[in-house]
Amino acid sequence: MTTSIVKTQAPALSVQLNGTQGSITGWVVVDSLVDGLAMGGVRMTPSVDHEEVSGLARDMTDKFVLAGLRIGGAKGGIVSDGTDRESTFRTFGRTVKPLLHGGIHLGIDLGVTPADRAIFFDAAQYDPRYRPGAPDMPIDWRTYYEPLIDATGYGVAVSALTALETSHGQSPARVVVQGFGAVGRAVAQFLEAKGHTVVAVADIEGTISADRLPTAELIAATDMHGRIDRSQLSSTATLSSEPDAWLDIDADLLILAAQKHALNSGNVNRLRARFVVEGANLASTYDSRDEAARAGTLLVPGVIANIGGAGSAALAVTRVVPFDLPGQARKQWVFDWIADKVRTNTRDLFEIAQDSPATALETLLAQRRSERDGT
Repeated sequence: MTTSIVKTQAPALSVQLNGTQGSITGWVVVDSLVDGLAMGGVRMTPSVDHEEVSGLARDMTDKFVLAGLRIGGAKGGIVSDGTDRESTFRTFGRTVKPLLHGGIHLGIDLGVTPADRAIFFDAAQYDPRYRPGAPDMPIDWRTYYEPLIDATGYGVAVSALTALETSHGQSPARVVVQGFGAVGRAVAQFLEAKGHTVVAVADIEGTISADRLPTAELIAATDMHGRIDRSQLSSTATLSSEPDAWLDIDADLLILAAQKHALNSGNVNRLRARFVVEGANLASTYDSRDEAARAGTLLVPGVIANIGGAGSAALAVTRVVPFDLPGQARKQWVFDWIADKVRTNTRDLFEIAQDSPATALETLLAQRRSERDGT
C-alpha cells in the first residue's frame, strides 16, 4: 500500500530567524492557516534545516485535516547543540513574539522540553490561555498538557492494534520497536498488555532481540534519553551493533519511533515486517514507502498514527476540549478522542487501499478535508 504524497504547494508563511537581542539560526514555517490559526512544535538539533522544518509543517497540516481540527500546520526549528539553553530560548521567544500573538502556537518537539517552552513563552509574554476572539482557557497550559504526556504513544499503539486487527486477526503478533524513547516505551507496554510479544528494540547503540523481551525490564534499564543499559539485561538477549539490524528481525509489526528517515531507499530492501506504523515524524522517505508497498507491506504513516501530542494540544488551542470536566475525566475525554480518530483513520486507510493502494492516503485526506471544510 502506497501512502506517500509529494507536495509542491508553497507554505503560507516561511520565516528565517536570526534573533533579536541575541543571535540564533532557525525557521518557523506555517504550511497552512485555518481561521487565521496554525500550530506545531519547535525542534532543536545541530542539523535541522529549512527543508526538514517545511516537511514537518506539511505533516502537521495533514494531521489536523485527518483529525478534523480547524487549525493549520506549522513547525519551528533551531540549529543548536543545546548549550546555553536559557539564552537560546529567550532569544527565540523574543524573535517569534509577533507570531505567537498572531495565531501561530508553537510547542515542543525533538530537543525542546516543557521547561524550554516556558522560557520562550515568558520571553514572548505569551500565554495560550488568552486569544482574541476565543474563550479564555480556565486552566494554565501546564495543568492541561502535562497529564497527557503519553498521548502520542497511546495513539501509535491504537493505530498498531487497529492495523493488526484489520489485517492480521486476533493472534499475537511479534513486534519490533525502533526507538525506545517516551513513544517507543509507551507503545511497547501497551502492545504487551494486549497480548503481543516484543521481540526486538533498538536504541542509539544498536538492537536488542530475543524470543520475548520483557518491557518492564527494558524500561527499568532505559535512561531519560532512550538509551538502554545492556549490563542490566538478561543474558538470553542478543545484542547487535550493526546499523539497522532491527530491520532483519522476523516480525509481524515494526514501530518506527526514532529518527527522521529511519526507513529509506538504502535499507527498505531488508524490511521483514508485514506492517509498519510510524510513531515518529518523517520516519520514512517517500520512495521507501512506495518500495515497501510494492513488496506487500502495509504502512500507517505518522500523520495518522502520531496524532496524540499534536492533537491534544490543538484541542486546547481551538477550544474544543471540554474544560469544565474534572482533570481525570478531561484526560480520559482527550484519550478517547485520540483513539477514535486514530482507529477510524487507520481502518479507512486500509479500506481505501483495497481498491486504490497507490493513492490511499491522498484519497483519505481529500475526504477528511471535505468533511472538515464543507467543500
